[in-house]
Amino acid sequence: MREINRISPYEAAELFTLNHFPNCHGALLAGSIVRGEATETSDLDIVIFDSNLKSAYRESVYEFGWNIEVFVQNLTSYKEFFKSDCERARPSLPRMVSEGIVLRDSGIMEHIKKEANDLLEKGPEEWSAETIRMKRYFITDVFDDFIGCTLRAEEIFIANTLAELVSEFVLRTNRKWIGTSKWVIRSLRNHDEKFADQFVDAFDTFYKTGDKNKVIVMVDDILQPFGGRLFQGFSLGK
Repeated sequence: MREINRISPYEAAELFTLNHFPNCHGALLAGSIVRGEATETSDLDIVIFDSNLKSAYRESVYEFGWNIEVFVQNLTSYKEFFKSDCERARPSLPRMVSEGIVLRDSGIMEHIKKEANDLLEKGPEEWSAETIRMKRYFITDVFDDFIGCTLRAEEIFIANTLAELVSEFVLRTNRKWIGTSKWVIRSLRNHDEKFADQFVDAFDTFYKTGDKNKVIVMVDDILQPFGGRLFQGFSLGK
């Protein structure tokens, strides 16, 4: 394990940018450090904008006592990342740009930040009725497996899949951004604190005690306004 000998995150980000991208047109420090959510293992997320680059890339390095993840864009590539992030409803780069603290600016950052903020405020595209129907079917399939499973080792992983599908369904049917890993619960809390607490409690109860009832009631309540569980009559590609 590396010896911790850190300078401040902002100073480290500025020095890193100065040393490696002295001629960049814009730079931001983003991530958990900026949000005030840093832990002992948090790294620095730095976004670079440089018109001289032919293509975007991502790199991980260790400098100034910090793990640093650098996301390097030119002045057109970021638009494609914005677009793809929005299409998958996981606005990783727009969120970093929106929340980021400006380290370097040649006069472009206000416009790029506005692009990011506008996308975040708009939310993802609305799901079609057919997409909702398909998602209901996939949830039902996993849900039935969860209810019927009697092998503890298997039902743990079925529950993991169910939690991902249900969280996505709740967020997307409300035109909210989704996430993975820690961003699942963060996205749910951004949408509805009360429901997020219910969601955590239901799965936490199952993981601790094996009691599935709270999960079953919650999932049925979520599906009910859309027609409930779906199996009979569903087809795909027919």
